[in-house]
Amino acid sequence: MKRIMIIGSGGAGKSTFARQLGGVLNFPVHHLDAYYWKPGWIPTPNNEWDNFQEKLVQEESWIIDGNYGRTHDIRMKQADVIILLDFSRWITVYRVIKRRIMYHGKTRPDLNKNCPESLDLEFLKWVWSFKKTKIPGIMEKLMEYQDKKIIVLKSPKQVRRLLDKVRKIGEGYFREGENIS
Repeated sequence: MKRIMIIGSGGAGKSTFARQLGGVLNFPVHHLDAYYWKPGWIPTPNNEWDNFQEKLVQEESWIIDGNYGRTHDIRMKQADVIILLDFSRWITVYRVIKRRIMYHGKTRPDLNKNCPESLDLEFLKWVWSFKKTKIPGIMEKLMEYQDKKIIVLKSPKQVRRLLDKVRKIGEGYFREGENIS
């Protein structure tokens, strides 16, 4: 179980969780936002983005965090474990606003250089409506990948519990038991 995909709303803590899990498992961690956004918040063209991910997922082990729903299949096909952070909108919106304040005028560690933290109404709306507009489609997509270990975490407390279990058991934790949701 050496390829782990982490998805969820903005503000769910995907990048933080990926870093923590990567530290425990000693797996390389890839934050998709850092690759997608070129300096100055310039997006990567679709064909270049798809090719990049196709190459990235061929690595022997990885933890990749980020949504980019159009390319979920690229990562899902190669992942051993798919973790969805399905938190309440109140948690995610609060965290997005907190992150904006914490990184005011700076670039977050999970972003490319010269992409200073910003917040606009469109992004806030996307985060606020994620559970209603995106989660149903993600859950439907996950049904196509029942051969994978799928874990749906509904709270920060569940994330901490999973990390504690992985610290005790190691990557073998992901081989145990049924899918979690």
